[in-house]
Amino acid sequence: MSASQSSFVVQRNGLPATVAALSPLAFAGYAHFTAMQVRGGRVRGLDLHLERLRVASTALFGRALPDDQVRAYLRAALAGAPTDASLVATVYSPAGEFTVAGADAEPEVLVRTGPPASGPQGPLALAAVPHERVLPALKHVGEVAKTYFLRQSVAQGFDDAAFVDAQGRLSEGTIWNLVFWDADAVVWPEAEMLAGTTMGIVRRQLDRLGVRQRVQPVTLADLAGLAGAAVMNSWTPGVAVSRIGTNPIPEAPGFLALLHRAYRMEEAVAP
Repeated sequence: MSASQSSFVVQRNGLPATVAALSPLAFAGYAHFTAMQVRGGRVRGLDLHLERLRVASTALFGRALPDDQVRAYLRAALAGAPTDASLVATVYSPAGEFTVAGADAEPEVLVRTGPPASGPQGPLALAAVPHERVLPALKHVGEVAKTYFLRQSVAQGFDDAAFVDAQGRLSEGTIWNLVFWDADAVVWPEAEMLAGTTMGIVRRQLDRLGVRQRVQPVTLADLAGLAGAAVMNSWTPGVAVSRIGTNPIPEAPGFLALLHRAYRMEEAVAP
């Protein structure tokens, strides 16, 4: 193992994770997580990540760990990592899955650090796939459909997939939020989806910039009237989308620049 590889860590509740601790998790799928990019030891949208974990823990386990405790686990992991890194924090119950946890089953936290990521260059061509995620508002594990549809889309000549719900509305990508541009305002799709942390950052910073935004249903038929499209996630605030299904989308470099500008306005903080 190289020096750079050995500097990344996997920790359980702030301590090095042992094989015994990790073995049950390798076969479990009842957990949720958040993923973030760390630059210079600091994170943008930390409040959004902590909120995501609180909400999902309450929904899945009936209780949530205090933010200060979660932050302490993040700091412990970052203390052993380079200042630029990717970080994933996964929250699970020691009661496991296929059980009803008791009131004393406090959630536990697994934190993994790895090399920093910045996402693909784009532009991306997305297949339009009929699919609705279970518990779409939560970032939970065990979603085989995401990888399945990604691989199926690539086999068909696309770069990734965008999901279309039962009402014909575009909702989100496999691991992305979708965002559109109508040459006057930023358009966010109205559908059941995961509200990404990068999406939250960009939306509040666009508000600061005075940029018009609206939320509305977006169907495949609506794409012809739009002036640009992008995807975003914890890797990047914007990668251009050139096509969804058979529907071409115009290049919009100014729109992409706006998304990146809004993201850079967000102050990064140390956990």
